[in-house]
Amino acid sequence: MSDREHELVLFGATGFTGALTAQYLARFAPPDLRWALAGRNREKLERLREELGTDVPVLVADAGDPDSLRRVAEASKVILTTVGPYIRYGEPLVAACAEAGTHYGDLTGEPEFADLMYLRHDARARETGARIVHCCGFDSIPSDLGAYFTVKQLPEGVPIRIEGFLRVHGRPSGGTAATMRMMAGRLPKIVATARRRRRAEPPVDGRTTHRGAGLPHYERAVGAWVMPLPVIDLEIVRRSARALDRYGPDFTYRHYVVIDQPGAMARQLWSTVRGGGPKPGEGPSPEERAESWFKYTFVGEGGGRRVMTEVSGGDPGYDETSKMLGETGMCLARDDLPERSGQLTPAAAMGDALLARLQRAGIKFEVLQPALTSESSGNRSRRSADGEAEAQATTSSSLVHPARLGHPPPPLSSDAWPSGSLAAKTERLGRGASHRRRPADRPRT
Repeated sequence: MSDREHELVLFGATGFTGALTAQYLARFAPPDLRWALAGRNREKLERLREELGTDVPVLVADAGDPDSLRRVAEASKVILTTVGPYIRYGEPLVAACAEAGTHYGDLTGEPEFADLMYLRHDARARETGARIVHCCGFDSIPSDLGAYFTVKQLPEGVPIRIEGFLRVHGRPSGGTAATMRMMAGRLPKIVATARRRRRAEPPVDGRTTHRGAGLPHYERAVGAWVMPLPVIDLEIVRRSARALDRYGPDFTYRHYVVIDQPGAMARQLWSTVRGGGPKPGEGPSPEERAESWFKYTFVGEGGGRRVMTEVSGGDPGYDETSKMLGETGMCLARDDLPERSGQLTPAAAMGDALLARLQRAGIKFEVLQPALTSESSGNRSRRSADGEAEAQATTSSSLVHPARLGHPPPPLSSDAWPSGSLAAKTERLGRGASHRRRPADRPRT
């Protein structure tokens, strides 16, 4: 595909997230990268190009015009798309890329879309050599690459269990909110399509993978109450484990959201579901994005070892998402990658190459606690009988949690929630689980 006219095309470039991704590429893409802006409105594309101050081609294509998508796919090595909801607008471009052998990346967080694209286009993409990579933004690169990074800290060839804990501060754009509302109304179809996919997926010899559901509980590793996070990340991490031997013969993954401010979280979710907030095409201001951040903490166990890692960055939904998508596109276009094709996860498609790019781009992947034997980790916690000494030790390693300091976990008060019923259920579940132990600016490239 080196002889194709465009190495990288950004489709949907004039939308909110698309424009941020275009800004990222204009700033950080290597000068010799042959990239282009694509969308359905030439006037808007040309205006964006002028604002970017970059002389790149503009391509007119429409999600409702398969012929226009076919022409762009045949002229491109990689296409990135921000046009959603993907279940409504995404399939024609996936089909065009699978047929043309063109690598594809998107920002979907829609399980039904990813499953349908596997059922309908994975086989053809394997034949043509196309890499179809969904979930290349906050859904699900931090969890997928974070779990991959954590696995690499543990012994090889052993069962591995990882739990992820997400702390996040930010708000959704109008497009994201519209997608969330749309998904809420398609739950039966989402479940049915997932079942069809599981029946169609071939077994993996000698290896099993699990995605645990989990319960709300007080989590010592992060010093806070947590709740299960039922999003597509669970399946993305599980599919990486199916594809890569490094995850061991038996792999389990669970993840949770940390409830630091339950009232604010519930109010934002309720407003989003009810249709409040920004409209499609709108999003948080630069000032709001500057105050947004995320931290994803992972606790991994395997082969008698226990490790704690963290992935962190700035505004998760937009600034960091545009960075993740832009780096995904440049990675697919330029880097030496594993010889895999078909529908792939970010970790399976790009692995170490994308991990290195994200680190250079300023997203942090850190080891908070090196891989120790599980017994040593437990002994180290028990040795400190002095509360002050324990506080100093845990603070120095960023692992401050009241349970280790001899204090009970703080109550999750129902007064903090708009409605007490959910909090009451969570508190009752949490009491039973609160003391449970878990088982085993940069150079251009």
